[in-house]
Formats: sequence, C-alpha cells, structure tokens
Amino acid sequence: MTKAIHIIGGGMAGSEAAWQAINLGVPVVIHEMRPRVGTFAHQTGNLAEMVCSNSFRSDDDEQNAVGLLHWEMRAAGGLIMEMADRHRLPAGGALAVDRENFAQSVTDRLRSHPLVTVSEAEVTALPDDGPAIIATGPLTSGALAEAIAQEAGQDSLAFFDAIAPIVHADSIDMSKAWMQSRYDKGETEEERTAYLNCPMDRDTYEAFIDALLAADKTEFHEGETAKYFDGCLPIEVMAERGRETLRHGPMKPVGLTNPHQPDIKAHAVVQLRRDNKLGTLFNIVGFQTKMKYGAQTEVFRMIPGLENARFARLGGIHRNTFINSPTLLDHEMRLRSKPHIRFAGQITGVEGYVESAAMGLLAGRLAAAEVLGHSLPPVPQETAMGALIHHITGGAEAKTFQPMNVNFGLFPPVDLKGGRKNRKARYKGYTDRAKSAWQEWLDVA
Repeated sequence: MTKAIHIIGGGMAGSEAAWQAINLGVPVVIHEMRPRVGTFAHQTGNLAEMVCSNSFRSDDDEQNAVGLLHWEMRAAGGLIMEMADRHRLPAGGALAVDRENFAQSVTDRLRSHPLVTVSEAEVTALPDDGPAIIATGPLTSGALAEAIAQEAGQDSLAFFDAIAPIVHADSIDMSKAWMQSRYDKGETEEERTAYLNCPMDRDTYEAFIDALLAADKTEFHEGETAKYFDGCLPIEVMAERGRETLRHGPMKPVGLTNPHQPDIKAHAVVQLRRDNKLGTLFNIVGFQTKMKYGAQTEVFRMIPGLENARFARLGGIHRNTFINSPTLLDHEMRLRSKPHIRFAGQITGVEGYVESAAMGLLAGRLAAAEVLGHSLPPVPQETAMGALIHHITGGAEAKTFQPMNVNFGLFPPVDLKGGRKNRKARYKGYTDRAKSAWQEWLDVA
C-alpha cells in the first residue's frame, strides 16, 4: 500500500500540495487544527482560507512575475488557480476572488476525494518518520514553532520580521551612486565593491529626516506589541531618538569616497547591499521600517540615486514565522537534518498567497514522486517556480534572508537579441522563456 503523505497545515500551500499528491495517486492526511484551535486572523475551519485580502494580484502572464506564476500553476493543473478562476470577481487586471466561496470550494474538493483524510487535531511535534510536509504558514502554533526551533536552532526561526526594502538594481541611477565597501575592506575586488552607496548633502539629509518623522506609520494590532532589538530598529524609531542618530548608524558617511565628486565629503550615505547571487536586487541596509507603503516609496525616492527606484519589496515589521530556508532546506525543500520532512508555503520565506501555493505545488509533486520511487529533474530557474525555489534553497543570502514575493529580479537575466530592450520587451522575454522551460519540465515530470 502506498504511504500517505502527512501535510501539516491546510492553507494555500498545504491544500495545493495535497491536490498535486493525490493526482499522482498518493494518499494524504491533511492536519489542520482549525476550527478546534483558532488563530487571531482566521474566521473558519475551511481549507485555503484567505485572511488578508481577496486578491491574487496581477493576472498578466506576459508583463508580471506573479501573473506568470498564475500561468505556471494553471499549466500544472493547480487546484488553487482552478478555484480562483471559478470564483473570480471584477478587479481590472488583477485576479480577485469571492474568498468565502473560494475556500469552501477548495475544502469541498479535497474533503470529498477518496485519497484525502482531514485531521483537526493540533500537531505539536515534528513527525518522527514517513513523508511529511510542514505548511503551517506565518501563524504556526506556538508548540510546533518551538519544536521546529529546537530542531533547526533558535536563530533559524524568526517570529517578527524586520524587513528592509529591496530595489531592482537596474532602476538605480549610477551617475549618482557608486560601488564601494567602507575603507575598501576586502581581499578581492568583489568584496571591496560589495556595497552600493547613495550620498546626501546636509540639506537633503535634513529634508529626509523631516519626511521620515512625518510619514504615515503602520500601527500594530491590538494585543500585539513590537519589541525591537537595537540591531534592527525601524529607521523611524532611530530618527525619533535624535536627528543625528541615522548619521551615526546605518547612514554614517565614513570610509567612503564618491568618485563622481571626490573632493566633496558626503553628509550622510545610504548603503545598499546585494540581495541575491545574480546581483539584480539590492536591499537598503539598516532600513527596516513600519512606514505605510505609499509613504515608503515617497520617502525613499528622496535618496539621491533612487529617484526612479522600482521596489521588488517594500519594508515592514510584522508578526511572522519563517525558517532560514537557505541554511535548512536542500534543493528539494527537505529539512537537511530530517529529510523525510519538507517545508512549503510562507514558512519557507516566500510572501503572498500565490507564492505559498506555488511552493506547495512543488512540495506535493516532489514528495509524491519520492513516495513512488521516481526522481524529478531540477525545476528550471528560468521559470517563476524555479526562481522561487532557487531563492529559498540557496539563491538568497542566508545572513540577510527575509520573506520575498516573486519578481523578475529573481530570474537569470534574459538575453535579448539586438541588445538591451525596453522594459516591456524584457518582461516578455522573461515570460516567453519561462513558459517554454516550464512546459518542458512538466512534460518529463
């Protein structure tokens, strides 16, 4: 008899993982503690309940990375996308759904399947043996989170995000910015030019501080308290401690020489650090923030060199649970110390409903193939699926790993004939290449 895969968590990732496995003929047991054990965000015991919004974001599969992810999930027969399409609401170019009917349909489809068993008991420990997928999301129960932390190490599990914004490298004005590490430290040229620097004169810095202090901030929900560590204070909190605090912290101008104006000493310097191995994304060092998104784009574009910045991710501080996947998971999303356990969804360090479901899709297929004695080829990094799994299992820097939405900055650069094209042509190049590679992978997987 074929072994059942135990899937802990019945959200987007767990539901999609279950669907992929049963379509390969492998039985599953979905462990979902709701409604017996609730959370502050969920309202029902339905599988795939949407708690933050009813949007899967852009459905444009030619110009948008998340739209491309929609396409790849549809091509793979994904349950989440099938039900999203069935319960779609008018939302322009976005894919928005009737969330109650969507979740009910996912629940009905899975509960009625003969290969699915649903258990409503809370899981408080890691499975000892047998194939398992942990897809408990950002609201993982305290007992299970502690069990994960004991196995992975306390430093490998985060309970509050301190997130700095991430900028697309090709949107940075290099006529104002330059590459240099403080005091040119490093044994190699790559190390000596590890940081991208944006200089500010006194007037620009003072205006920046004024805007920072006046910006709209996100308040924590009632009952939540934000406990900040000195090493990851929000920049607004630092600014509130004194107008010069940032100049003596993440914006200190020492050890740097601006090659554009070598005779002028900057009053302050904002540094960005490469966020992925491709060098297509940079995070703003020390710029954790609780500013609202609109305020962030307005304030951060005051930084010289970032006037036209495009953000792959904006900053924030919020309740979350995710593991340091680049250090803990192998290329098939298995826990290195207990390879019978896979992780999927937001707990792996992806952000968003679609990204979570996508990682569930891959985890379900990989786990089912292993149960059946098959091996699957690596997911091409040129695809949206492959870009995400590569990012969380080794493409991201482990020391600065933070949750990430899918975006074209995670993809290998596309080679367009005729040289550099406009953004529309580049994005079309990404999506055409991805669709071809994904279909080829599905044909052999």
